[in-house]
Amino acid sequence: MNRNKKVRVPVSMLYLALSIALLATAPVLCAQAPSRFLGTVTAVGSNALTVKTDAGETRQVELPSSAAIKRIAPGQRDLSTAETIQFSDLAVGDRVLVKLDPDAPGPNGEALQIVAIKQADVALKQQKEREDWQQRGVGGLVKSVDSGAGVILLSSGAGATAKTIIVHIAKTTMLKRYTPASIRYDAALPAPIDAIHPGDQLRARGNKNADGTEIAAEEVVSGTFRNISGTIASLDTAGSSFVVKDLATKKQVTIHIAPDAQMRRLPEMMARILAARLLGGANGSSAGSGNAQQQNPSAGSSRAGGGQWRGQGGGGGQWAGQGGGDPNQMLSRLPPIQLADLRKGDAVMLVSTDGATEVTAITLLAGVEPLLEAPAASQNLLNNWSMNSGAGAAEAAAQ
Repeated sequence: MNRNKKVRVPVSMLYLALSIALLATAPVLCAQAPSRFLGTVTAVGSNALTVKTDAGETRQVELPSSAAIKRIAPGQRDLSTAETIQFSDLAVGDRVLVKLDPDAPGPNGEALQIVAIKQADVALKQQKEREDWQQRGVGGLVKSVDSGAGVILLSSGAGATAKTIIVHIAKTTMLKRYTPASIRYDAALPAPIDAIHPGDQLRARGNKNADGTEIAAEEVVSGTFRNISGTIASLDTAGSSFVVKDLATKKQVTIHIAPDAQMRRLPEMMARILAARLLGGANGSSAGSGNAQQQNPSAGSSRAGGGQWRGQGGGGGQWAGQGGGDPNQMLSRLPPIQLADLRKGDAVMLVSTDGATEVTAITLLAGVEPLLEAPAASQNLLNNWSMNSGAGAAEAAAQ
């Protein structure tokens, strides 16, 4: 017998063996398919939902009469107190956790259980959080971080109102950091205290002392941002972007406009009043009925700091009527604009994500031609407005 003789297996037998192997592994592959998904309802049909998942997929799911539908409050995890609701109670915009029936036929699948957070509940929670951040929050530019002692020093305010705030971090403090391309609060991720660096913007919420110079933080959110001021060189409305020459670096930067960007335009008279005050503050004197002071901890830098302008005196015209001299409130109350409202040659000021040649706008203010006469004095105008603390949507967190 020739031991080196090769045994030839018919090709048809190889195909048969491969088919058997695939059939054998099919149950395993099916078992690995996701059994649930989390997302936002985009359409409600006849006993069916269309959901855009957090992964970006669009899923349709049938809801048989046997499916359990529960309603929970934002942030609630325990289903023992969840309210049972009807299919008709679900609406577009609701957050849902869909648990699928693994044995159900059909390409879309059927739901065993829906855990929903109503859009109205999310909006109410957001409003309460915004109010709490305003009442019990502090913000500013990080001066130093002592991770061992759990102490962060902030520089806040401007001129005569400038002060140092001591932020105490405990083991129970929730620390979050904005992702590089967003300041959406709900997109901020947990991060250790070591991730916070001098020059970062930071907001903290907790119990403050009487003069607001010390806070026991319950929650902290931080991030690194960039200030850009200049004139629009070109626009690409189809690509949701434009190019501006940054006055600080003298280089062109491509600005991308995301759907959640805050964009406003200053009325001409308001811009002139504000510019006069900023120029007066920069020269160490008052202009008009107010006195503008500035803080420039990083002179010449385009990094966004934590300073803020506050009007002084009894007047103020339109500026004082839009939030009592608080730029955060005033800017938020201005009518929003869209990218299509901008034109080549418009002067803009914006706070963006960090980047050298391409950034994403977080907040943008047009109609600022008078302000660009005092770029050093006005560079911190938008910083507090850029911090979107406490405004994020609650997630459906049921397990």
